[in-house]
Amino acid sequence: MNSRLLVGASAVLFSVVYLVSDVVELAQGGFSPFQLALTYAAEAALPLFVLGLYARQRPGIGALGLAGAVGYAYAYVFFTGTVLYAIVERTPDWDTLSDRLGAWIGVHSALMVVAGIAFGVAVARAGVLPRWTGVTLIVGMLLMALTPLMPAVLQVGAAGVRDLAFASMGWAVLRSGHHGDRPAAAAHQLRAQ
Repeated sequence: MNSRLLVGASAVLFSVVYLVSDVVELAQGGFSPFQLALTYAAEAALPLFVLGLYARQRPGIGALGLAGAVGYAYAYVFFTGTVLYAIVERTPDWDTLSDRLGAWIGVHSALMVVAGIAFGVAVARAGVLPRWTGVTLIVGMLLMALTPLMPAVLQVGAAGVRDLAFASMGWAVLRSGHHGDRPAAAAHQLRAQ
């Protein structure tokens, strides 16, 4: 399997899995083994496909893109660990998990938002993938920063905007195969002319 197919399909598939997990959690009012399994799968894949999306846009995405991708990936390595904690400790819901892990949740949530915005800006600037996907990620990150104290349905909506951004980036990577396997290099060459 080539990297274009792996990165694109992973971004689409695991963004959808993440959204389904959030909707299931909302519908049942907390965690369950099935929902946590979905969350674990999505969060474990997220660092890999975000770094893959970065790599597919090199060199045009630049240092800001690298910083955003690495920061976002690191935040989700942490969040994947929180899912394991919730499974082992049989944590009933997000509020309980946040109370137990305290400031660590806040620190990594802030890093996720800042890194996600940086990655979104870099995607929009690079122009390798559709610019609107980067803008959508920025909007999703801003909404996620604004909704933690709002009703859960609004929080899921904000996460859905983020999921749409990453799934759309993945879809664009999949579609780039129709125009060659190195869209980033081609876009960079066009800007250089």
